[in-house]
Amino acid sequence: MRVLVIEDNPVLRDNLAPLLSTHGMQADFAADGLSGLQVALANPPDVLVLDIGLPGLDGLRVCEQLRARSDRHIPVLMLTARDALQDTLAGFRSGADDYLVKPFAGAELVARCLALSQRHRLGTPHVLRVGSLSIDRRTHAIERAGTPLALPHTAMQLLLVLAEAWPRTLTRSELVERLWGDEPPESDPLRTHLYTLRQVMDKPFAVPLLRTVHGVGFRLEADQ
Repeated sequence: MRVLVIEDNPVLRDNLAPLLSTHGMQADFAADGLSGLQVALANPPDVLVLDIGLPGLDGLRVCEQLRARSDRHIPVLMLTARDALQDTLAGFRSGADDYLVKPFAGAELVARCLALSQRHRLGTPHVLRVGSLSIDRRTHAIERAGTPLALPHTAMQLLLVLAEAWPRTLTRSELVERLWGDEPPESDPLRTHLYTLRQVMDKPFAVPLLRTVHGVGFRLEADQ
């Protein structure tokens, strides 16, 4: 789970980094609104933790811009020292999903991030479909044209990342980050898993689903 924290207080950033890491979350940080917005749009996180009182572009404007420009819904947890009702309502009007007043307990922030990461999936199907391919998120059962497919764990995770991003093209660096975070294997970590995925998912069929976009990355392409 990737969390982007946009917060200008260096002490709070330093405290949040180990807290989120301890709970298995990969955290990225930005210290001002404009750079944070650019990061969120270029590489959307699973949850955005957003301070209101930011230099330059404040948190309310960041959230408004994110809602207007992003091609997906990014759950936003807004942080603020302002606890008046009108401040809370302004945060929700800008597009925030949840609101946490400073000072807060670290355990509560983690719990809210986890809840938001699941809440934005409400209404989305458990089964992902791309052309003749279907993937059950709960059981990890995969079928193509009614034929069950068996993949090793990492190749399965690679396929799930590609399917959830479809029809977007993901860069090599995005895939490596999603699969291994800050500790990727040495050499070329994707090569073997891309080969395995192609052998199982594409080789027995007439039309390949996994496409290499030269100079960009990889994507799934529907065959129907």
